[in-house]
Amino acid sequence: MSGVLSAPLVIEFPFTRSLGPVQSAFLTGLREETVLGVRASDGRVLVPPVEYDPVTACEVRELVEVGSAGTVTTWAWNPAPRRGQPLQHPFAWVLVRLDGAGTGLLHALDAAGPGAVRTGMRVRIRWAGERTGAITDIACFEPYGEDVRAVVEPRPHSGGFTDPVTGLVAPARLDYSYSPGRAQTRFLAALADHRMLGERCPSCRKVYVPPRGACPTCGVATDEQVETGPRGTVTTFCIVNIKARNLDIEVPYIYAHIALDGADLALHGRIGGIPYDQVRMGMRVEPVWSADGRYPDHYRPTGEPDADYDTYRELL
Repeated sequence: MSGVLSAPLVIEFPFTRSLGPVQSAFLTGLREETVLGVRASDGRVLVPPVEYDPVTACEVRELVEVGSAGTVTTWAWNPAPRRGQPLQHPFAWVLVRLDGAGTGLLHALDAAGPGAVRTGMRVRIRWAGERTGAITDIACFEPYGEDVRAVVEPRPHSGGFTDPVTGLVAPARLDYSYSPGRAQTRFLAALADHRMLGERCPSCRKVYVPPRGACPTCGVATDEQVETGPRGTVTTFCIVNIKARNLDIEVPYIYAHIALDGADLALHGRIGGIPYDQVRMGMRVEPVWSADGRYPDHYRPTGEPDADYDTYRELL
């Protein structure tokens, strides 16, 4: 083994939610270049609005309109914007208390540099050219006028708009670098040779696949390598009916816990080569390797008789 592996990884999925009357009015208002807040029990106007009073926990429904300009209450400079952030050149993250509001709204400020940003400066909303009813309808804030906060009395608003926004889909994404450690590096290197390498605990003698470097039960290092499988037994499974983005697998399909021969911990794997409604507990399976031969793409039935329940009941 030449060294511990490291690779960039991405976790990404769309987050879908329906909107109640308060959030629906807020986002629809942004589409119409109108900023709405709610009046709380203590008299403050909360922007962005919430559905429940932070003091009393009661529902709040009194919508009011506030100004599109405001005052920076605090800020932080972002010298290297990441993918998906509001601006693709250096900018400041700011909390802006809009005129008439009692709380701060977090967004981006387009400024020439950190020396051009200060607490107390006046800014205004720069609206996006195309607005859909999302927080991104505010493209960013920009410097505006003198450092004197305007006195704006929030105006009552019914929250009624034509064609209101009732739901949103927000992409969630996490980019990070992953280093699996020495134990899993050995496991991944063995996969390239079509070998399933686990590690045995010197205390309880359990074999873990994939290895973790330490026994989760005994808390001691697992240095003894043990070759397992590659065949195994389906211990339990689920039917997946939702198609994942960028995954070229037709639904429904089966994702299963598979106890490899000689292992004391079941690993996860997709079952293929058989109709989803014929997969069962105890079915014997073997790996089908990926096109580049580096990892099992899925598992298929071996044709052997099903394993007896007593042989895998402790691995459910």
